[in-house]
Amino acid sequence: MSQVNIRPLADRVLIEPAAAESQTASGLFIPDNAKEKPQKGKVVAIGTGTKDEPLTVKVGDTVIYGKYSGTELNVDGTDYLMMRESDILAIV
Repeated sequence: MSQVNIRPLADRVLIEPAAAESQTASGLFIPDNAKEKPQKGKVVAIGTGTKDEPLTVKVGDTVIYGKYSGTELNVDGTDYLMMRESDILAIV
């Protein structure tokens, strides 16, 4: 995990998405244009939460999030997603 110079505000979380699957379980290779957007990633930075609701995820957690959640960011050649903690469905 690399050091990120982004600090999310309030209840926002910065996630590094997992790599898209490049091969099926049966061994077939998936072309780049047919790969599905990953819905799993690692938390790399978190905000401070709100005064009414502290954050439950922490840096290093692997999480599952909604398919169309978050805003895509590219920082120093690495792709990230910035989303609210409420967009996270589960901690793995």
